[in-house]
Amino acid sequence: MGASSDPNPEASDEQQKRSEIYTYEAPWHIFAMNWSVRRDKKYRLSIASMLEHYPNRVEIVQLDDSNGEIRSDPNLAFEHPYPPTKTIFIPDKECQKPDLLATSADFLRIWRISDDHSRVELKSVLNGNKNSEFCGPLTSFDWNEAEPKRIGTSSIDTTCTIWDIERETVDTQLIAHDKEVYDIAWGGVGVFASVSADGSVRVFDLRDKEHSTIIYESSEPDTPLVRLGWNKQDPRYMATIIMDSAKVVVLDIRFPTLPVVELQRHQASVNAIAWAPHSSCHICTAGDDSQALIWDLSSMGQPVEGGLDPILAYTAGAEIEQLQWSSSQPDWVAIAFSSKLQILRV
Repeated sequence: MGASSDPNPEASDEQQKRSEIYTYEAPWHIFAMNWSVRRDKKYRLSIASMLEHYPNRVEIVQLDDSNGEIRSDPNLAFEHPYPPTKTIFIPDKECQKPDLLATSADFLRIWRISDDHSRVELKSVLNGNKNSEFCGPLTSFDWNEAEPKRIGTSSIDTTCTIWDIERETVDTQLIAHDKEVYDIAWGGVGVFASVSADGSVRVFDLRDKEHSTIIYESSEPDTPLVRLGWNKQDPRYMATIIMDSAKVVVLDIRFPTLPVVELQRHQASVNAIAWAPHSSCHICTAGDDSQALIWDLSSMGQPVEGGLDPILAYTAGAEIEQLQWSSSQPDWVAIAFSSKLQILRV
């Protein structure tokens, strides 16, 4: 509602505060996006462009909660080769470590935000292909919260690579799947899972690198799985998205191959999933139907007549491509659609 149609602009400001939705419009289409974790940097996120040419952009934005504006800090915006497929701030709530941001594209890059917040410097470029300066592009990565020196990457070359970012060396590289690996998620210090164009979810334990456990395979052969979320509060559960499908498959790793529940209320392809960082039974999903849905899975063991319904729904202005739930401020979810970033109080 524009201020022109509202005789009392103060009232509409109050409405904005109550509705607790804040919007930032970027100068380009947003693809990668993530929340900062540090306690001293509330409401801070990184966003990255999806431009079809080589130079792309990353911005660090922050909500000023005194006036409800999300602002980009021009000192902390930087150019990035290719569009980042993912961006993550270091999982360091207590601010013990340097303020780092990682991005994935052709390589894994680690960026350092200077202590005086005057600039962002490229700290390291990590290439997992020892035989060549070229590499299979990285589809995704995950930063290990239990051991923040470890980052795991997934690549279209069928591999997952575990990096020690402090020593800037490869801990482990393994052929994880028969086809492209699209996503990777940590489930603990030495355990991670991945999903692939081969249609499987596989779990790996770094103590036994020769073997993996297939937790799920999509029912139609060669139907790619594109995203994976591992429930941090209850690591028995994970969720995955099937390419071009409107359903989300929730798995219990104790009972492989059979989904514990399928979430089927989206009207178009699902693009993103995020487990609640503070509750073991809530998950948020978002997709091409412009909807972000929050589900309560506490009853997921019991069959529900007609399937489970979400407990909250939010409709954005366009297809939602990215969704992140803030681990340091669990009342807030961020979504990205077109060139807009929105943060929503849930």
